[in-house]
Amino acid sequence: MAPIQSLDPDASFKHWIADDLRFWREREGLSLSQMGQVMGCSRHTVSNIEHARDGWNMNEDHADKLDAHFRLNHHFRRLVRYARTAHDPDWFADYVKHEKRALVIRTFRLSLFPGLLQTEAYARALLTSSRLVKDVEGAVRARMQRQEVLTRDNPPNLWAVVDENVLYRPVGGPDVMREQIARLHEAAMLPNVTIRFVQQSAGYYLGLDGSFNTLSLERGDQVFVEAPGGGRLVQADPEVREFGVRWDRIGASALPWDTSRELMAQAMERL
Repeated sequence: MAPIQSLDPDASFKHWIADDLRFWREREGLSLSQMGQVMGCSRHTVSNIEHARDGWNMNEDHADKLDAHFRLNHHFRRLVRYARTAHDPDWFADYVKHEKRALVIRTFRLSLFPGLLQTEAYARALLTSSRLVKDVEGAVRARMQRQEVLTRDNPPNLWAVVDENVLYRPVGGPDVMREQIARLHEAAMLPNVTIRFVQQSAGYYLGLDGSFNTLSLERGDQVFVEAPGGGRLVQADPEVREFGVRWDRIGASALPWDTSRELMAQAMERL
């Protein structure tokens, strides 16, 4: 749990909301319970939002009640709206925290193999080629540690849909690619892992817009959308549902799991 003094409202909308909430509560001399009465929630919820804790976010109802009570001309409402669409350079740290607790992981990959299924050699080749990571070996170890989620007690179900072109993009050379595809072929045998491919012959399909991950948690679904230099977390129910439709439409273009395994075997034979 992040202490309040570690919040940086200049770097994160979540922290900005937390900082402003505490500012207005303390300015008016309100306790956590009194602020909860204003917002229509418990003192526990107020405290968690003020500390920017994982899984606790101000919603529109909270924001509207705060704006009305303090006559803020929709200040918190705007913060909440922009927080849900903002680019966050540190999105991946939050993503990993949620991934560890996921019940179901759905990932669509347009250009690279899913991180949870990468080999050390493939991950090392990617991180080295990017020239953006200073501690490549540390990043490789962190990626391998993430993969432990698939073999923990009661592991999540992983559903991966991957563009076929990823099979033929020569990252790290033939040996690295052969090992990587073999890893995918092996992972596809796990009872909690399903891997499917969208072939080039599918032509245009919705996934060409970009990669994304959906995590199903005990408290609902969250979508993580990647972008150069960062990404964003989607938590609003309407947009989460839109990504659910997007996932279904991409899946409609993908091969069945058994045919996808045959495609992987063919790709290994070509190397």
